[in-house]
Amino acid sequence: MALCLGQVFSKDKTFRPRKRFEPGTQRFELYKRAQASLKSGLDLRKVVQLPDGENINDWIAVHVVDFFNRINLIYGTVSEFCTEKSCPIMSGGPRYEYRWQDGNQYKRPTKLPALIYMNLLMNWIESLINNEDIFPTRVGVPFPKNFQQVCKKILSRLFRVFVHVYIHHFDMICSIGAEAHINTCYKHYYYFISEFSLIDHSELEPLKEMTERICH
Repeated sequence: MALCLGQVFSKDKTFRPRKRFEPGTQRFELYKRAQASLKSGLDLRKVVQLPDGENINDWIAVHVVDFFNRINLIYGTVSEFCTEKSCPIMSGGPRYEYRWQDGNQYKRPTKLPALIYMNLLMNWIESLINNEDIFPTRVGVPFPKNFQQVCKKILSRLFRVFVHVYIHHFDMICSIGAEAHINTCYKHYYYFISEFSLIDHSELEPLKEMTERICH
């Protein structure tokens, strides 16, 4: 999938600059191992499993950053069609609406156009993964006690990007021949969050039928 995504989705359209791992670090080596497994064609259910002897938080950190990069790339490809006019509310069809609240600028859940919501979301995630107190990169520096809770929130918010893209921009994805690639990205994401129980499955309800179709 790593190769296909780069070929199908234009890298110059990424919604945010890619977060990279520092060469020579343990996390960089884990990232390379995960990428090699993806490219090898192994069953994605096995690819997401924690390698023997590895720290679970390192493994989760690598995947959270990688999913941020990949989902960023997918949304960047459709973002020019996701305007305040076409998508005046961040939603997933008529039944699901997502409101933004960050405790700072938006102290209460606020309806926003999807594009503005996405900008705020990516800024928020980027600030977290670049925060050394939350995603430490120095050898010997421990993860905070609430690390997995932070990752659960990031992954649940990233799921909303999948919901919006699948429900409101899937025709665009199909028109560029990228349906199989976004499906593979979603399957990788789904198997990972399921393997480590990182999202309450009730939150996945908006894509329940599609998940059953492509992941089971």
